[in-house]
Amino acid sequence: MAVRKIITYPADVLEQQCEPVTVFDKKLAKLLGDMYDTMIEFDGVGLAAPQIGIAKQIAIVDIDDESGTIELINPVILEENEEQTGPEGCLSFPGLYGEVTRPMKVKVKAQDRSGKPFTIEAEDFLARAILHEIDHLHGILFTSKVIRYLDEKELEGLELND
Repeated sequence: MAVRKIITYPADVLEQQCEPVTVFDKKLAKLLGDMYDTMIEFDGVGLAAPQIGIAKQIAIVDIDDESGTIELINPVILEENEEQTGPEGCLSFPGLYGEVTRPMKVKVKAQDRSGKPFTIEAEDFLARAILHEIDHLHGILFTSKVIRYLDEKELEGLELND
């Protein structure tokens, strides 16, 4: 697979509504592999297709826990519950971090790389990461949800998003 270039703000693709995926083929599998390699190379916990210049509803999340790598194609949020506030960053905004309030629990329906539908429930940091990536697919940037920006001292030892 290959490491792709991360698109940084203010690129237009980051604020676009992404198109649904309709073809599930080897090109999609390669793209997912490239997205994973890119996310790992840049030390992220998630990556959405628009962050590598592709306006398609594709995102991956891997927070380095027992959930493993989660591939979300055409994701739809079914339920959101409770609330959490925590730090987030974004590979498309290098060096910028802020506190964001999101649901504590989420239930999402999506498709896997072969087009098969599945449902996933997540909470806490995994829910935060999934919701951050789904926002990207709708042109919503974490900066629009920041309550307070964080400086480097406040960041030490914190888990951060993509």
